[in-house]
Amino acid sequence: MVSSFQRKSSLYPWCIVRLLPNMQRITIARFHHRSNADGYLSVLRRIEPEAAFAIVFSP
Repeated sequence: MVSSFQRKSSLYPWCIVRLLPNMQRITIARFHHRSNADGYLSVLRRIEPEAAFAIVFSP
């Protein structure tokens, strides 16, 4: 049986993660299209310029 989280993550493969010390990360948001993730990332960088964010593909 496939959980709802696995189903959702497969529908939204582009993730924005916040990079933390000691190789930790927090998933901030998931998107269906890379362009949507890029737009959201630009807003996040304006709100929190000192934080480190990255876009990752998680199939």
